[in-house]
Amino acid sequence: MLGVSVVSFEPDSPLDGLTVGDVPEPDVPDGWVVVEVRAAALNHHDLWSLRGVGLRDEQLPMILGCDAAGVDPDGNEVLVHAVIADPDAGGGDETMDPRRSLLSERHPGTLAERVAVPRRNLVPKPASLSFAEAACLPTAWLTAYRMLFTRSSLRPGDTVLVQGVGGGVATALIGLARAAGLRVWATSRSEEKRARALALGAHASFSPDERLPARVDAVMETVGRATWSQSLRALRPGGEIVVSGATTGDDPSADLTQVFFLQRSVIGSTMGTRSELERLVQFVDVTGLRPVIDSIRPLADARSAFEEMVAGEQVGKLVLTVGD
Repeated sequence: MLGVSVVSFEPDSPLDGLTVGDVPEPDVPDGWVVVEVRAAALNHHDLWSLRGVGLRDEQLPMILGCDAAGVDPDGNEVLVHAVIADPDAGGGDETMDPRRSLLSERHPGTLAERVAVPRRNLVPKPASLSFAEAACLPTAWLTAYRMLFTRSSLRPGDTVLVQGVGGGVATALIGLARAAGLRVWATSRSEEKRARALALGAHASFSPDERLPARVDAVMETVGRATWSQSLRALRPGGEIVVSGATTGDDPSADLTQVFFLQRSVIGSTMGTRSELERLVQFVDVTGLRPVIDSIRPLADARSAFEEMVAGEQVGKLVLTVGD
């Protein structure tokens, strides 16, 4: 079958280790099923894998991809929950399982014609969502959902600052927050992306160095070093920063005086649970909110999608389709 794999680690030139070609059919452990993939979405996790983060040489080649929507063995249209973990080991929350992983870390990923997953990881796809739209939800949109509605204490009418418009998580945060009745501000160094943030539903957009008109109740932070100082100073006393990534570096100045003196909270957030994915699917089904898709192309053209992601030019998700 056709698939997209990492065959070598190239930290400085990650696409040198990418191949698109024939890959083995999936093994199916007890309790797992094979999903016929109809659409799969790219994530920055795939680039980290190409750079060797989270994988070892002896695991290569590894099929990439966390996100997918397709058809299960019974003919049901489904989304694939990417977190491979034991909820009991995490006290009922599989993201707290110390041995958790994502598809494409210990088990082959979703950028292939077929993928094996635990049966419990399947979530029904509503008819209102296309396969391409559904494939965008399990990683970036689920991460955004958990940040906003599980890890933060935001309420309708509060103001939230979304740092770094452009990636899948940031665009998901804007859409979800606006649909939930939050005042949404967004930042980007790109004037074009700031305009796009407004088109996506942000009430206002700013450059990262620009002074905000008021302090915010919470900041959604995925950028890291480049925006951390602004994130802290943008918060009202007692406000929260929810962190799910650090694409520009994970070692900014902690600026602890800003944290303790004004009683600000820094909260980590990683992916989401299967039940949160179910609620996210229901949310978009009921509200009519849809993932922002930058482009859709066949699985065979995966390299061009990776090139676009490396360039950082996209706004929204890059989706690969399989079959008709």
